[in-house]
Amino acid sequence: MQVERLTPLFAAEVFGADFACPSSELARECFALFDRCAVCVFRDSGLGDAEHVAFSRLFGELEIAPRLKPVGAVPRFDHPELFDAGNIDRAGTIITDERRRLINLGNQQWHTDSSFRPERSSYSMLLAHRIPPEGGDTEFVDLRAAYDALPPSMRERIEGLEAEHSYWHSRQLVGYPAPTAEEIALIPGARQPLVLRHPRTGRPSLYLAAHASHIVGMDRDEGVALLKELTDFATQPAFRYVHRWRLGDLVVWDNLCTMHRATAFDDTRYPRDMHRTTVIDGSSMPAHSAA
Repeated sequence: MQVERLTPLFAAEVFGADFACPSSELARECFALFDRCAVCVFRDSGLGDAEHVAFSRLFGELEIAPRLKPVGAVPRFDHPELFDAGNIDRAGTIITDERRRLINLGNQQWHTDSSFRPERSSYSMLLAHRIPPEGGDTEFVDLRAAYDALPPSMRERIEGLEAEHSYWHSRQLVGYPAPTAEEIALIPGARQPLVLRHPRTGRPSLYLAAHASHIVGMDRDEGVALLKELTDFATQPAFRYVHRWRLGDLVVWDNLCTMHRATAFDDTRYPRDMHRTTVIDGSSMPAHSAA
């Protein structure tokens, strides 16, 4: 594979990946690449849903997407490993259900996929099937570089702290109603370290998301203020890459050292059809390659 840097820090466009033959050799090359570039763009991937899932399985066990009955009991995809990051139903019609629209609106906040799960996610793999003519981009930030740039006093302050992460917290921030008992049972939440050392590279990183509601053991207002300060610092333009989607793009990112958000678009007028797989952290962790 050939690699062309999109930012000096962490994003790259990748050429020459043989998706037609998902092999252990391809996985080794990609693991080494992902250690260097936490966001990788593969143009014109040509992947259908089955091929998307097969490629993703090279990197470990895949999460099964939760099926939220309040936003539609019939899954849009035949593959349970696919997460629906679009605004259309199975027939391709733009969704008008307000609860579902609020679920999607939550993706416009800075977040890390599945930080609300006890088993974090490592890689997310998002494939563009339909894109709006304007808006609907995805922004990423490098949380390793942000950590490195923190003052030593702040790094010392946050070492060893944990945050409580809840999917429903981030959704309520955009107006989603209080979750039902069934919803909470389906996605209950988890505690996560505020500083995470990457299991492959050992490099320290902030671990942030809009899912983080407060700091465990800290006065709530103080903890919320600290989370906001860190998020504001980490999302500065110096640490950011903006991906402008093309049809067929497969973008792979490392959730253990990045944060991302979708940008706004007219979701009542334009369809945006994005399919995502998510690898469970630690389910496949070969020896680290030189980064």
